[in-house]
Amino acid sequence: MRSAIEASESVRGTTSPNPPVGAVILDTEGNPVGVGATLPPGGAHAEVSAISAAGERARGGTAVVTLEPCNHTGRTPPCSQALIEAGVAAVYFAVGDPNPLARGGAETLAAAGIEVHRGLLAEEVAGGPLRAWLHRQKHGRPHVTWKLASSLDGRSAAADGTSQWITGPLARARVHAERAKLDAIIVGTGTVLADDPWLTARLPDGSLAAHQPLRVVVGVGEIPATARVLDDAAPTLRLRTRNPDEVIAALSDHVDILLEGGPTLAGAFLAARRVDRIQAYIAPILLGQGAAALHDAGVGNIEQAVRFDRESLETIGPDILLSLVPGGTGTTETLTDKE
Repeated sequence: MRSAIEASESVRGTTSPNPPVGAVILDTEGNPVGVGATLPPGGAHAEVSAISAAGERARGGTAVVTLEPCNHTGRTPPCSQALIEAGVAAVYFAVGDPNPLARGGAETLAAAGIEVHRGLLAEEVAGGPLRAWLHRQKHGRPHVTWKLASSLDGRSAAADGTSQWITGPLARARVHAERAKLDAIIVGTGTVLADDPWLTARLPDGSLAAHQPLRVVVGVGEIPATARVLDDAAPTLRLRTRNPDEVIAALSDHVDILLEGGPTLAGAFLAARRVDRIQAYIAPILLGQGAAALHDAGVGNIEQAVRFDRESLETIGPDILLSLVPGGTGTTETLTDKE
């Protein structure tokens, strides 16, 4: 299943509106003989790709899939039928398909005499590559992650306005790797005017990654025609609003969205309770003065505090990455080191 999760993660950001599913086919001896992941819309689903790689070695074997095999005909035939025709003897999947049009694959497989097991590493899959897609299925809106980089005292820039670089190169590389798996990145006009960000996903050598998220600029103020977000390195959408719900409505066809800037826009999204996760990169430095990472959030007293649970904590070089989810979720914490 972890190989299937890895395959799923490798295509995250390229499959919308379909989920980024991973699949592994084992032969009758339990050896991996085919690995597949969802192709862009119109292409083969993960199970079909894995079956194709396995060929006749799939017969009598086992399929391991991150999501319940679909049971409907859309752009492609149902994966449940493909597994039946491939002659697999057993199917293990992590998460049931919540889509009423697609679910039911488990029952179809069982009716065909295939041994079906559900729930294998379900939490790892649901909190990993399928997180945003499952969120959209449940809530009917994109999953929004607020990413911030700050000093220990919560500053996003020094007193003179400089902010490059608060975090180290390993943390910045991690951010670019994450950007390459997103559907969209949101910033406000204030960030564009102050920092002139490019908002592209770049490889370690500085070149552009194969997949670029939609760049979204929010706000009513004007930005210069020479702004880097307006070049042709990636598509850009200009939304003349400050209302988080209007922004999310305009991006309703997207699944996984990153909110990058700045403190005023982040405050508006938090006040509207439209932040589904925080990724906080904390650098071991103190600035004393300078811009705060957050302005307002609809909080007037301690009882109104916007509370989050710690989902995970990583060290990335000298920096710390805190992953947080809205309070009361009961999420399991994990601790990792990445030097």
